[in-house]
Amino acid sequence: MFTGIIEEVGTVLAVEHEQPGDEGETVVGSARMTIEGPGVLVDARPGCSIAVGGVCLTVVEHDGERFTADVMGETLRWTTLGGLAPGDPVNLERALRADGRLDGHVVQGHVDGVGEVVARTVHERWEVLEVSVPEELRPHLVRKGSVAVDGTSLTVSGLTDAGFEVSLIPTTLAETTLGRRAVGDRVNLETDVLAKYVAGLLGDRQAAS
Repeated sequence: MFTGIIEEVGTVLAVEHEQPGDEGETVVGSARMTIEGPGVLVDARPGCSIAVGGVCLTVVEHDGERFTADVMGETLRWTTLGGLAPGDPVNLERALRADGRLDGHVVQGHVDGVGEVVARTVHERWEVLEVSVPEELRPHLVRKGSVAVDGTSLTVSGLTDAGFEVSLIPTTLAETTLGRRAVGDRVNLETDVLAKYVAGLLGDRQAAS
């Protein structure tokens, strides 16, 4: 489990995709990523979890400065990780310790869908980001509720026809990748886990009736 409080912006160093099959057809498989992020590796060990752009990945190995993780085909297809290339910045967060503070909100690292930045409004000391969302995620979004965008814990400041708006303070702009996101960029979305459970329970009750 994570909190959505980004600890460091890392850099993708290498992406090794699975090679095509014997008959020249691309096999839907995994990729191995190497990411530079010394801050999140202070107490890391093989097998621990690090959220990369909001996606929970398992550390295969690390040398204190960079770590390697395997990414399954499902993750490559349904998140923005499939489009990463060397040099790309990524938000990084270690898993929450049981005795840690929950300064953001409960983030599982299980991306629900990919949204798109459709507008960016600059104010004197903050910016408003408007993000479009897949239709199936809209029932899980409420004004003043929580949402994770590229792993960053944010409060929904408003709902729009396309999706939602979030207000980004200077710290978020400076210390996460959201300060660099432009209109047209794709972002990983994870809606509030409590909203998902409530929606699931209501759906089960309606189906039963």
